[in-house]
Amino acid sequence: QVQLAESGGGLVQAGGSLRLSCAASGSIFKLRMGWYRQAPGKQRDLVAAITSGGNINYADSVKGRFTISTDNAKNTVYLQMNSLKPEDTAVYYCNVVGIIGNYWGQGTQVTVSS
Repeated sequence: QVQLAESGGGLVQAGGSLRLSCAASGSIFKLRMGWYRQAPGKQRDLVAAITSGGNINYADSVKGRFTISTDNAKNTVYLQMNSLKPEDTAVYYCNVVGIIGNYWGQGTQVTVSS
């Protein structure tokens, strides 16, 4: 059983920073780890992802502001978010794609005030 535990969301003013963390428990061979977000009334979209081979992909809207990284020893993926904008407000979900499954965290709210 794989579980993902997210932390680090909250309320921040525009221009501020937050760091999200997602720790994976359970045995899993991770093909890809990433972050998605979903704003009210909108679909869930990819924010950033990193493959087991180290390839990284960012949404155009966060390039240059967000950085995804992993700590394999801790089975954790991070999302450093800088220069936050009100349009970054959403629920952020951690996602891990394994060989036999696709796993989601419970989501953490990020709210950026103007």
